[in-house]
Amino acid sequence: MVDKGLLIVLSGPSGVGKGTVRKEIFSQENTSFEYSISMTTRLPRTGEVDGVDYFFKTRQEFEDLIEQGKLLEYAEFVGNYYGTPVDYVRETTDKGKDVFLEIEVEGARQVRDKFPDGLFIFLSPPSLSELKNRIVTRGTETEEIINNRMNVAREEIEMMHLYDYVVENDTVENACDKIKAIIVAEHCRRERVEPKYKKMLEAN
Repeated sequence: MVDKGLLIVLSGPSGVGKGTVRKEIFSQENTSFEYSISMTTRLPRTGEVDGVDYFFKTRQEFEDLIEQGKLLEYAEFVGNYYGTPVDYVRETTDKGKDVFLEIEVEGARQVRDKFPDGLFIFLSPPSLSELKNRIVTRGTETEEIINNRMNVAREEIEMMHLYDYVVENDTVENACDKIKAIIVAEHCRRERVEPKYKKMLEAN
């Protein structure tokens, strides 16, 4: 019997560095997670590749997928949709592989309703001023959008009680180390391991 894989959800405010931390984790040789690429209607940023960083869709294409029930979660954030394809996640965890999602906070709340046994990690900024600085240095948003993002970020930080763990992104290396340690510990959680041993005892 194959042990079911974990659904690992990394989430946090826009600008906190979710993408940077995820890329660092996946660049390490001992990483064996499957990355579920999100879909979005926003335009690609410089260097982003369709099918690698996101699946970039038109608004109509995205809304068609919503109607077809093909998304595990979706959210509209600062005028754009973001979502996760559902079939890939279920098929991969059933094969015993861990699936790693990097998604927005509202999306994570929807996933929690559908996958309550997932592992939910909230990536937090060292401070609100540091978060604003990271958004500003991107150089991709207007002052109005930056202020909107900061207002949303405050609301999202208040939602960290929906998560299992909180990791401060003070440095990318520290955040990655903590996240990987959490995942190892979660695989050893008694509630996850006990059913396998009960079956072993019943067979003898």
